[in-house]
Amino acid sequence: MKHSILNNKYIDLKLVLLLAGFYALFDLVLIVKTAYMMSFEMEKMDHFSWKAFLVDNLLFDFIIVVGYMTLIAISTKRFLRKNYSWVKIISTHILFSLLIGLVIRLLFDFYLMVIGKLRLAEYDFEGSIYRFMYVIDLNFLIYFAMVFMIYTYYYVKEVKKAEKKHGKLEVQLVNTRMKMLSSQLQPHFLFNTLNSIAVLTDLDAAKAKDTIADLSDFLREILYDNESNRIPLKKELRIMDHYLNIIKVRFSEHLIVTKDIDKGLLSKMVPSLLLQPILENSIKHGYNYDHTDLKVHIEIKSHNERLLIKIENDGAPLIKKHHLLLNDGVGLANINDRLRNLYGDNYFFEIRNKDDGKGVETVIEIPME
Repeated sequence: MKHSILNNKYIDLKLVLLLAGFYALFDLVLIVKTAYMMSFEMEKMDHFSWKAFLVDNLLFDFIIVVGYMTLIAISTKRFLRKNYSWVKIISTHILFSLLIGLVIRLLFDFYLMVIGKLRLAEYDFEGSIYRFMYVIDLNFLIYFAMVFMIYTYYYVKEVKKAEKKHGKLEVQLVNTRMKMLSSQLQPHFLFNTLNSIAVLTDLDAAKAKDTIADLSDFLREILYDNESNRIPLKKELRIMDHYLNIIKVRFSEHLIVTKDIDKGLLSKMVPSLLLQPILENSIKHGYNYDHTDLKVHIEIKSHNERLLIKIENDGAPLIKKHHLLLNDGVGLANINDRLRNLYGDNYFFEIRNKDDGKGVETVIEIPME
């Protein structure tokens, strides 16, 4: 298991096989070329040995090149993760492209010494450098052909990952929208809202019209106007306000909602349909027999160059821990999954009792966009 994790983190076996296959194809072409040339120059090839050519030359060269390019693949993955500048990346690859021929040449000479075909006293270093320089252009082209394959492989892999992630986010967004619609269209919600409107038509006709408009706009936002996974905070607050206006009609003076929102953040991007389900959860679970009046405070500000969203109430305390709440229903779990897919591990989401023990707070911290 540990070995498998190490391979996944540092070495991509499919990429290594791809590089090995490419260089094996190159060697195959070289073998065919050599056989063809020998058929025309047999008298000059008396000293030629297929065994030495295939085993001592091609096989040794194949192992060294594939091993070397595997290290380059690992380094390339690190370059991509660290977001190094292109100048640094290209300069590094040019250096490595020159070194590959020298490394192969020196290791081959060492191999000949080990098997006894070359004595150290007879070693001609200048001759090795000459043979290295003789094929330096070919090594350069082969190296960059394989580097191109490495970058193409990682690029295609990232594109597929992004497409899969985007598809998953789209599904989650649809599920969120449908859950919200299902939640808000529950008989008691519509009954209470329509009953409130009916009462208001006699007491405050203008307020009744406003509530109908809020209900209509709220449902329209859920159904049609939120096709993106991220929307400006200003638009997200507008959706929340439609919901608040409807809820306030139902709870009247038993619900007080205050806001502290940094207006300089209104253009920042946030996950769509995020605030309303959190606010709904805070209101729904804040009430109980001991808490018939509820105060909810919404705070959105910048904190350490990140966007901090906090919704707190003075209602009933939590009995369960945050991780258990995520398992209770699809609503909170869906929010957590969407945040993870949007930001990876670069986010914070927790529902907890307030430090003073008077109520519950939901805290979300995401990158500033």
